[in-house]
Amino acid sequence: MRHQDAWELTDAGRKQGGEAKKSDKFGLYIVWPKTLRMPDDMPAVVVSSDQTRVTASQIGKEVELSARQINALLSELGWINRHLKGWQVTPQGQALGGVQKESHRTGIPYALWPQTLLSNRAFELSLKALKGDLGQALGLNEATDNETLSFRQKFPANFRTADGHQVRSKAEMLIDNWLYMAEIVHAYERKLPVEEDVYCDFYIPGGKVYLEYWGYENDPKYLKRKHEKLQIYAKYGLNLIELKESDVQNLDDILPRMLLKFGVETY
Repeated sequence: MRHQDAWELTDAGRKQGGEAKKSDKFGLYIVWPKTLRMPDDMPAVVVSSDQTRVTASQIGKEVELSARQINALLSELGWINRHLKGWQVTPQGQALGGVQKESHRTGIPYALWPQTLLSNRAFELSLKALKGDLGQALGLNEATDNETLSFRQKFPANFRTADGHQVRSKAEMLIDNWLYMAEIVHAYERKLPVEEDVYCDFYIPGGKVYLEYWGYENDPKYLKRKHEKLQIYAKYGLNLIELKESDVQNLDDILPRMLLKFGVETY
């Protein structure tokens, strides 16, 4: 409930899993679990249009980074895109509460964010990586499920690519080498910026594109995992390129066309 100029968590809210958070810069705000279920007879909640939102500069002050670094982090996560010397909120960013604004003086676009962005898991993990958190760099902070661990143990990353990545198959090595030789910045096994614990094969930040190579099509567990990943890509509206075994032998013909659909040019 609202008390003076701040929100207070009620007993009913605590029973639903609500948790009060406090920021030295932004004050008190409430975080709700993603499993929250409202009673059928409860009226829809109307959020006031004047709800406090913060800029990249304000977020940066809270986490001791510059506005440029915060915008770069949000861009890498796929929540904003470069646009007219400023930043445009993507559909994924809008789903997180990002609001598009424009400078009255210069017309340059920028984004405003809800205070709850600071407690978003994907944001927190990327923030730790950007700030050089050793546990994050070594993978000690990952909450990896048993199925993912089993997959990684069954298919260890024994193949070394031209740019130094350690990948899990010859096909992945050929894809990684193709991207590197095409001078396309890419990441290997990047965690998706979602609540679920899911990792892509490759991520190309220039087009906010995720690339999956589907091998092992005769493995029932692999097919189940593939189906679940595709559902998550669809759920969050993420840009996805899918490659199968026969595509790997024709990357020069296939990848440039697929990448161009997402604004990634090859030369």
